[in-house]
Amino acid sequence: MKEKVILAYSGGLDTTAIIPWLKENFDYEVICVCLDVGQGNELDGLEERAMYSGASKLYIEDLVDEFCDDYIMPCVQANAVYENKYLLGTSMARPLMAKRLVEIARMEGATAICHGATGKGNDQVRFELTIKALAPDLKIIAAWRSDLWTMDSRESEIEYCKAHGIDLPFSSNDNSYSRDRNLWHISHEGLELESPANEPNYDHLLVLGVSPEKAPEEGEYVSMTFEKGVPVALNGKAMKVSEIITELNELGGKHGIGIVDIVENRVVGMKSRGVYETPGGTILLEAHQQLEELIHDRDTMTFKKMIGNRFADLVYEGKWFTPLREALQAFIESTQQYVTGEVKFKLYKGNIIKAGTTSPYSLYNESLASFTTGDLYDHKDAEGFINLYGLSLKVRAMMQAENENK
Repeated sequence: MKEKVILAYSGGLDTTAIIPWLKENFDYEVICVCLDVGQGNELDGLEERAMYSGASKLYIEDLVDEFCDDYIMPCVQANAVYENKYLLGTSMARPLMAKRLVEIARMEGATAICHGATGKGNDQVRFELTIKALAPDLKIIAAWRSDLWTMDSRESEIEYCKAHGIDLPFSSNDNSYSRDRNLWHISHEGLELESPANEPNYDHLLVLGVSPEKAPEEGEYVSMTFEKGVPVALNGKAMKVSEIITELNELGGKHGIGIVDIVENRVVGMKSRGVYETPGGTILLEAHQQLEELIHDRDTMTFKKMIGNRFADLVYEGKWFTPLREALQAFIESTQQYVTGEVKFKLYKGNIIKAGTTSPYSLYNESLASFTTGDLYDHKDAEGFINLYGLSLKVRAMMQAENENK
């Protein structure tokens, strides 16, 4: 009996070439696993391709709802954004995918897991940290880091496949962007984006929507209902989270929402430039924040912002299955108990404009916030508060003046 290896399979040229490479160099039985987190039609025809390329079996697993409920929503509730711009689209998906690879490896009795992530990127870290956390006994094969991997171009990969009897319609001209897509976003790297000095060619680049300049001249109103920090309805219609994100992607893309051009700091130490389209995610995150600012007190808001930044770092770095992420998420979940209400906004040419927020748990008190004196607030009380609040400043100034006069 040959040992089995589980290959994270996308159906692209890289992972297709890995199938005969694994068989030739390790004599493995190759079991391909394609994990659906919302890639759309990218999954069409994968079974025929995997089997034709030498795999003994292909799993296609639908993880969309698990992705939305157990990975996206904790990040939304944390308001987790990496380096103030990146909404963690790829980062959130990888630990879920790696977890499922481990589960299938156990089912199949495999001894190794192989991925096609490059040695320069973040994904190798995310896949491998998850595998180490969940299955430290499994061998990890990173094809692009192996001394046995000699292919360094699309042309060489195509020739390798043909030499092993695999003739597929892959183009040798790599004139497209390097992209990663799931239900939450699509990322773009390569071509003119290689240089931060170049403006993105949005007419060529965008997939999920249009640039703000090409968005409709008329804005569009949207309402979203939350219960305990989770969206449950869009425009009054009850939906599950995955359906809401799908609908928001359509609305956001139409109005040029969620296009981010960023030079980010990768885990491996280099800077990389990319453009992310996250139309639905940008709207969902903004709506959640609008509701939270009405409900949370000042101390909770301040501390939660700090937690959100740390949570984003952990997710970006592939540290999902760690005690710290679990502990931070427990805090975040406790803050969502009263995040219930309705958020209204207008989408217009790349902007999300507030149009009213309501909640039964709102801490906004109109009689307190108004300029008139109410029963709960006497303007005269502020004098004593300011005297005490600024006492240390006054004492310090008195000390400095006393020493200057000596």
